[in-house]
Amino acid sequence: MSLKIYIGGKLYDKADAKISVYDHGLLYGDGVFEGIRAYAGKVFRMADHVDRLYDSAKAIHLVIPMSKAEMAEAINSTIKVNNLSDAYVRLVVTRGAGSLGLDPRRTSDPQVIIIADSISLYPAELYETGLKIVTAGTMRNHPGALNPRIKSLNYLNNILAKIEGTNAGCLEALMLNHKGEIAECTGDNIFIIKHGEVHTPSIDSGILEGITRDAVIEIARSIGLQVTERIMDRHDVYTADECFLTGTAAEVIPVVECDARPIGDGTPGPITKDLLKRFHQIAREG
Repeated sequence: MSLKIYIGGKLYDKADAKISVYDHGLLYGDGVFEGIRAYAGKVFRMADHVDRLYDSAKAIHLVIPMSKAEMAEAINSTIKVNNLSDAYVRLVVTRGAGSLGLDPRRTSDPQVIIIADSISLYPAELYETGLKIVTAGTMRNHPGALNPRIKSLNYLNNILAKIEGTNAGCLEALMLNHKGEIAECTGDNIFIIKHGEVHTPSIDSGILEGITRDAVIEIARSIGLQVTERIMDRHDVYTADECFLTGTAAEVIPVVECDARPIGDGTPGPITKDLLKRFHQIAREG
């Protein structure tokens, strides 16, 4: 059965799901998006994702042409019509079609696009053996130029860093901010564990406040772990006992090497494995 894609209130077969080449989402990356997961037919932290989408839209003066409740219903119905139990949902809102030129006043009819499909960001074995990462030379966008809390359709900054990682034989790359401090990876937030305590870069490090990141912080604190959000540098990663990444698609994945330096004993650590297990439990419980 062909996947059904939601565009502007209608469902289209995957092959027929199209928008105008004059849409400013295509021409200029003018729009916002969310990546969402559903487990056993239930969307994980729907309200958080929808709220963040609307916050991103508001920050770029984009009015989404439906209410939050209507958006949630459209997401659920798109998952259901595709008979998906465990799914990855890509929710996109573009500025809409217009004339050539940057002026958003020349556009009309913002497009709401919902794609529900399966995703496997990393090979399953890497959740057992761990991921190797490198530091990218491409720095994270300066927050004064483009606030990283906006999930915009222009991901070129992240893509260039991703290319550096894949060229180095790694599936993910670590990005530093304009001060040389750790920000995040190209698509995931980063955590380390040192002496049994959990550390992660703070929001003012120039990161996206990940929803999976927040969930993992809640889990860690609920089992008595000390979690500190702070300014971090690569020395913190190099000397960590454990390291892991979080993201909607990635969930919780161990990191065992950074810039050719083994982290801890070079294998996924016990706290990381426990957090991954607990995350899966809460995700499926809702």
